[in-house]
Amino acid sequence: MGENRYSCLGHSSGASESFGIEASRILDACRDRDCFENVRVFLTAVGEDLITRTNNVRVKCAKLCGANITTDPIQFNRGFYSVSIRFYITLTFEVCVPMGQSQEFEGVAVLEKRVVLFGGESCVSVFRSGDTNGFCSIPEPVCCAKKDPEAVVEVVEPVVLGAQIQEACNSCHCCCSCCDIPASVADTVNGTLVDMGDGAVRYLTVSLGIFSVVRLVRPGQLLVQATEFCLPDKECCEPNEEDPCCTFRKMPFPTSAFCPITSPATTANGSGGCGGRSSGCCGNS
Repeated sequence: MGENRYSCLGHSSGASESFGIEASRILDACRDRDCFENVRVFLTAVGEDLITRTNNVRVKCAKLCGANITTDPIQFNRGFYSVSIRFYITLTFEVCVPMGQSQEFEGVAVLEKRVVLFGGESCVSVFRSGDTNGFCSIPEPVCCAKKDPEAVVEVVEPVVLGAQIQEACNSCHCCCSCCDIPASVADTVNGTLVDMGDGAVRYLTVSLGIFSVVRLVRPGQLLVQATEFCLPDKECCEPNEEDPCCTFRKMPFPTSAFCPITSPATTANGSGGCGGRSSGCCGNS
């Protein structure tokens, strides 16, 4: 592995000094693992037709394609905010059709999660200069100044736990319809998403697991120890195009890729988590 050396400018001795920086300060954060059971999947017309003619279905792929995040202050509990998250998952299914054939189709599942975190309070209005701002430009309204903390959500790709074809019933109430799914999400599937008609006798559900980290941040000024400025000593080198094998031989051997995992990773047993509520669209959690 190559060494990363740096030469510091401004001070010959390379001594560090205190500098003020502006950064996003994390006020509160949590991690969670949510299991969304029997979440209804919005299908295309092709998918709706296929699930009426088969009982064998499996999920080939599940991919997170978007999310909506909103923060709302909690009344009578100053400094705390409710963070509502809606995940959109694109899924690819495979079903068995007559004559021993298989066919694929796609759908979208909607997952909802809600947590409560401390976000502090701020009474100042923050304005920033931009390319469109000028002395004679229209001023930014005060009402548009952001005073609520910013919610940041980190999530890995969903874990597929199962898929099942359910018989339609009058007690099925979903948190949204296919018309509520953003166009950018609906365009990720082949075809047009449709709602279950009055004559529909079946619908498709999935169970998904989500690992996520949620945090609330605000801009803050910090005093840190740093060197004024550094430049790398290492020069940029182009690969040897005349001898690609030489470049390949210098690459480290990926030993870890050939070592199978024989035991699960050790995790702490506890009830840690966001302490929030999670639910799937038309599902139980």
